[in-house]
Amino acid sequence: MPVRHPAPGDLEPIETASRDEIQALQLARLQATLQRVYDHVPHYRAAFEAKGVHPSDCQSLADLAKFPFTTKADLRANYPFGLFAVPREQVVRVHASSGTTGKPTVVGYTQGDIDRWAGLVARSIRAAGGRAGDIVHVAYGYGLFTGGLGAHYGAERLGCTVIPMSGGQTEKQVQLIEDFRPDIIMVTPSYMQVIVEEFRRQGKDPRAMSLSVGIFGAEPWTEAMRADIEASAGIDAVDIYGLSEVMGPGVASECVESKDGPVIWEDHFYPEIIDPETGEVLPDGSEGELVFTSLTKEAFPIIRYRTRDLTRLLPPTSRSMRRMGKIVGRSDDMLIIRGVNLFPTQVEELVLQTPGLSGQYQLVVSREGTLDALEVRCEVLPGQAGADLDEMARTLQHRIKTLIGVSAAVKVGLPETIERTLVGKARRVIDNRRR
Repeated sequence: MPVRHPAPGDLEPIETASRDEIQALQLARLQATLQRVYDHVPHYRAAFEAKGVHPSDCQSLADLAKFPFTTKADLRANYPFGLFAVPREQVVRVHASSGTTGKPTVVGYTQGDIDRWAGLVARSIRAAGGRAGDIVHVAYGYGLFTGGLGAHYGAERLGCTVIPMSGGQTEKQVQLIEDFRPDIIMVTPSYMQVIVEEFRRQGKDPRAMSLSVGIFGAEPWTEAMRADIEASAGIDAVDIYGLSEVMGPGVASECVESKDGPVIWEDHFYPEIIDPETGEVLPDGSEGELVFTSLTKEAFPIIRYRTRDLTRLLPPTSRSMRRMGKIVGRSDDMLIIRGVNLFPTQVEELVLQTPGLSGQYQLVVSREGTLDALEVRCEVLPGQAGADLDEMARTLQHRIKTLIGVSAAVKVGLPETIERTLVGKARRVIDNRRR
C-alpha cells in the first residue's frame, strides 16, 4: 500500500519547532487558562482555593501538579452549563456524552473553539496522509457525539470532499464506497471490521476498495487489529485520539509515515501521566492514567482532566511533539477475575492471532457462588464453518490461561453470531456481576 509522505510545506511551523519553543508556548497558554477558569468558573475557583493554590503559583509546567484534578463526576455535578467560562450566549454549539451511567457530560464551544477544532482535525487528517481534494467518507455517528461533526469540519477545513454517511446502514456504506470511491474513511475500528465483512458477504473483495487510508478512533484497539484491518482492506490504518471532555477527535493523531503512536498536539493540550491510585505524576515512558489540560479552549477549558485511559508518553519522532502509546485499556474498564487484572484488549489480541477466528468477540463475566467466572465468546470466519470449533476453543482457552493468567470458558460460534456495532463503539464486555 503506498504511503503519502508529507512534503516540508505540508507541516505547520509548530510541528517542527524545538522543544524549548513548544514548552514556552505551553507555559504561557497554561498560565492564561488557569487565570481564566479562576476568574470565570466558580467550580475551579472553589477547587483551587480548597487545594490552597492560585493561578500565580504556576511558574513552570511542573507546577501544574499542584492543581486539583477534574473528573467526570465534576462535570456531572455542574450539569449542564456550570463549567462554561463564557456567557451561554457566546456558545455556538453543545456536545454531550451518552449519559448511560447517569447525567451526560456537556461541553460547549465558541466559534473560536470550533475553528481551532476544525484546524486540529485537518492537521490530523493531513498527518494521516490526507490532502486537499481527497474524498473522505465519515462513518462516525453524527449528533451529540463529537466524532461525526468533528471529522466533518476537519475534512472540510483541509479542502476535502466529505461524504457525511454517519454510522449504520452497512449495505449502503458499501454501496457509497463503491460508487463515490473515497480515498479516506473515518470510523471506529470495530465498525470498519463490519464494513469489511459486508463486502465479503456480498461476494466482493474488500481489498479492491478505493480507500487508501482509514483513520480510526473512539475506542481502544490493538496492533493485532491494525494488522487485521490493513490486510483485509488493503489500507493504511491510522490511530486518532480524542474525547469530548477535552475537545473531540483530533487531540492526538498518528502520522502515516511512522504509525508509531498518536502525536499529541501539545500546542493546544498539555498531557500528564499519573499513577491512577495515588495521583502522582509519573515520568515519560511510565504506564499510567492519561490526564489532559486544555490550553486554548474558550467556552469549556478543562484542568487536569482524568481520562481513565491507560497509556504512556513517548518521545517525539516524526513531529516535535510527544506521542502517546496505544491505549491498553481504561482504569474503570479493567476487569478483576479471581485476583487477576484483565483488559478486553488483551483478549482481543489473542483472538486476532488465532487462525480461523474473526476479530469479533465478547467477554461475559458472571458470579458463580463467591467466585467470578469469565466466558469468552468469539466466532469463525466465513468459510471456516466446517472447522473443528471445539479445538479452536481449546487453543484460545490455553493461550488466555498461559499468556494472561486467567481461566476462561471459550465458546466459538458460527460466522456473524457475535453482536455487531452499527453505530458508535463495540460492546465488548457484559458484566453480569453488577445486576
